[in-house]
Amino acid sequence: MDARTGEREGREGSSGRPGYTIGVDVGGTFTDVVLRGPDGEITVAKCLSTHDDPAEGIITGVAAALGRTDPSLVTGVVHATTLATNAVLERRGVRVAYVTTAGFRSSIPLGRYARVEEDRYDLRFDPPPPPVAAEDCFEVPERISCSGAVLEPLDETAVARVGREIARRGITAAAVCLLHSYADPAHERRVAEILRRTVPTVVISSEVWPELREYERATTTIMSAYIGPVMEGYLRRLTARLAGIGITAPVHVMESGGGVMPVGLAARRAVATIESGPAAGVLAAAATGHPDAISFDMGGTTAKACVIRDGRPEITREFHVGGKGSFGGRRAGTGVPIKTPAIDLAEVGAGGGSVAWVDAAGSLRVGPRSAGSEPGPACYGLGGEEPTVTDADLILGYLDPASFAGGTMPLARDLAEKAIDLRLAGPLGVSRAEAAHAVHEIVNAAMGSAVHVVTVQRGLDPRGFVLVASGGAGPMHAARVAARFGIATVVVPAHCGVASAAGLLAGDLSVDRVRSALDADPAQVFTELTEAATADLGVRPGDPGVAVERSADVRFTGQAHDLTVPWTDSPGDLAARFCARYEQVYGIAQRGPVEVVGYRVRVTLPAARRTRASSPATTADTDITADTDITADTDITADTDTAPDGPPPVTGAAGSSGAGTAGRRAAETGAPGTARRMAYFAETGGYVQVPVFTRASLRESGGPAIVEDAESTIVVPPGWRAVLAEDTAVILTRTDTPLTGTPLSDTALSDTALSDTALSDTALSDTALSDTSLTGADTDAGGSHE
Repeated sequence: MDARTGEREGREGSSGRPGYTIGVDVGGTFTDVVLRGPDGEITVAKCLSTHDDPAEGIITGVAAALGRTDPSLVTGVVHATTLATNAVLERRGVRVAYVTTAGFRSSIPLGRYARVEEDRYDLRFDPPPPPVAAEDCFEVPERISCSGAVLEPLDETAVARVGREIARRGITAAAVCLLHSYADPAHERRVAEILRRTVPTVVISSEVWPELREYERATTTIMSAYIGPVMEGYLRRLTARLAGIGITAPVHVMESGGGVMPVGLAARRAVATIESGPAAGVLAAAATGHPDAISFDMGGTTAKACVIRDGRPEITREFHVGGKGSFGGRRAGTGVPIKTPAIDLAEVGAGGGSVAWVDAAGSLRVGPRSAGSEPGPACYGLGGEEPTVTDADLILGYLDPASFAGGTMPLARDLAEKAIDLRLAGPLGVSRAEAAHAVHEIVNAAMGSAVHVVTVQRGLDPRGFVLVASGGAGPMHAARVAARFGIATVVVPAHCGVASAAGLLAGDLSVDRVRSALDADPAQVFTELTEAATADLGVRPGDPGVAVERSADVRFTGQAHDLTVPWTDSPGDLAARFCARYEQVYGIAQRGPVEVVGYRVRVTLPAARRTRASSPATTADTDITADTDITADTDITADTDTAPDGPPPVTGAAGSSGAGTAGRRAAETGAPGTARRMAYFAETGGYVQVPVFTRASLRESGGPAIVEDAESTIVVPPGWRAVLAEDTAVILTRTDTPLTGTPLSDTALSDTALSDTALSDTALSDTALSDTSLTGADTDAGGSHE
């Protein structure tokens, strides 16, 4: 089945009727599943992730979401996975041999490393091991110039000898990156042909990402060979497991740039899925319809932030995996550079499962280590004994123990109290509530660092943006994070707790192609790239719905670095676009002659569009497409106490059929929203009785208040007001401070504000960071032979 057939059947079942589509997001703690029906109705399921075999958790969630629905009616599955990322970080890929041009064998073992913070003055510093050991790097005699001219013919005898040596060592994968192969791939293709006689998996840079800068091209190719067999095996097993429960529909995988690709292409270009997981949540935020927004996604293990401008997420052309840095950023040279398009986000190790601990100096720290799903926070009752952010939020009264995860996982408050008392409050000499509140504040500051990286550090005033909160824990912390930056509006869309899974259904089927070419014929290059990209998707350029987006890498003549701008056939207009982009990035209005060094094509087949439900009184009126708000007229709860003219119910699964005790008590009393419980707010001096609403019962309320969903909880602090919008998004607006007049250099936006913690100014050191993040790379690292 080709991609055209798969996409068509993703819109219609074999009988010609619209079918069901499934979005699956596997996180560090929970696996989220969203099932969209033929009329747009949404069913959600949430279950603990199974790290030893992610497919097991997926099958559990899919089965729960399907309920009694015939699996054969499912016509498409879209999957976001962190498998590739974890394989790189945990070094669980296959052993790879590296083959390059004679004289350049040592480029990978030497590598690059920029010492940061704790490394800078370490006299016993050891750099991290290279992606390929020195003894597994090989070279072959050949040389091609940057213009594509053959300077030295390929020595095929030497290539065959290298292939035999690779096989003798038991290495099953090889990455080939010859100098200037982007200009002429003939030598690389011949090397691959010879090596495949003895090596099962051979990946060449001219097929993975044919751009100049041989070091980044080499590491990208190596990572593709390193994780490709792992990804291929996993996707094969997942497809078989889905078929085992009756789902034979095509499977697509989210790629790092926000599109989705067929499962076969994902296996061949596994490197494009390294940031698959975080991308989907950003798409969900972009689909809310706010043109200038900051996506804030907090799950069980990490928190991510991304800027959305003019309705589109920022895209970077290079990112680093496994690097170091501080306050949510990554220093180029501290990780493995990957040169593929990816949604440009910052990520910190701060989530609901982040472990709180007291270091040897007596300072309270939170993260980056997470309790994950095994054993999980102490309150899960699964054997975890260390206090986490979730335990602290439970102690503070923000979580209802009886309705967590839709009621499927009752929380044990006594276990959370024991963990907080024994490991935090006691050693620090403070009360239980003070310790829990300090954990809450520290993790808010850590997550604020991610927002700081994508806004203030890049010259953007965050006060001009809306914060869109998602993830199971995001809405609980969003208002506090927003307040640190003077952001006055927070949007919490429907299905916020499973936003990444919902965002998958908004992803377009797409493929990117790029080629570095100097003094080339643009029309010819674009035609060749378009034909290659459409072939990847199994479509033709002229097919209905197929969109082709062209762009170019442009630089000032004589400079080493370039910026990507939309293509135009007019040289004058192209130069003007480049100069405008240059000023936006660097703040300098510079003019001068320019040159094109690379060409890019993105071919897109838009996500299926859905018709609105014919009976909104009984069916959720939701469309999750690239052009439509995913929060359209639906409520994620299944309570039947909806107020007049309220949102229609949505089916739940895996315990997500209710929004907690607030909805039940409101139904029992006949007065929606009258439930109350004790919650801790520093502004009120401690614990205070607050109203507890469901999204269905909320109309408008000032803070402090709590709004419960089946998959998440919204905390409305004092000084904020919550309003239910027509599309069932909850809009939080700040009411206690003026929205203008605060200078950008105010401490709310400064680096020092990020260490504004209750018990320690050092609680946000580098240890609070996760192991992976993106760094904007419109400008490339220098020092390349190409």
